[in-house]
Amino acid sequence: MNCPLRSWDQYESELHRWLLGHTPDRTDAEDLLQEVFLRAIHQGKHFCELSDPRAWLYKVARNLLTDRLRLSKAFIELPEDLKAESNQIATIDELSACLPRVLAELYKDDYEVLALCDLQGMSQADFAELKGLTLPAVKSRIQRARKRLKAQLAKSCQVQFDAAGKVWCAYSS
Repeated sequence: MNCPLRSWDQYESELHRWLLGHTPDRTDAEDLLQEVFLRAIHQGKHFCELSDPRAWLYKVARNLLTDRLRLSKAFIELPEDLKAESNQIATIDELSACLPRVLAELYKDDYEVLALCDLQGMSQADFAELKGLTLPAVKSRIQRARKRLKAQLAKSCQVQFDAAGKVWCAYSS
């Protein structure tokens, strides 16, 4: 077990300086250095048989550094005009709570076409075949069901829509 320690003593300070130059934080560099040391110790006699222990130590250090950098996601503060308002998050939560109730209040045919086509992803053509309808009839049925769903959301959940028809705010009761 003495072999890894002997090579370690020879390259530790050099490797430490290299890590300090490649990490944003001294503590990170020291943590990585310790991890390289532990990997060398775990190699045991295989480390002693390496033809170039210095290259192996740098390779391990570089890989550990790469892994650390991949895991640390940098957070960038968004400009004020891009930040979501807190009521938008509340709107999504309130709408998520209200939507299942409103879907259950729809007519059976409206619920079925919306559930299968819009929620479960069935194609309109497959729905038409399943129900023995023409494709234009299914398209009309979906449009009417969506209008009734929108009206029911406005009534039951006090959902408001913007000019483009997108949800603007919701106040579920």
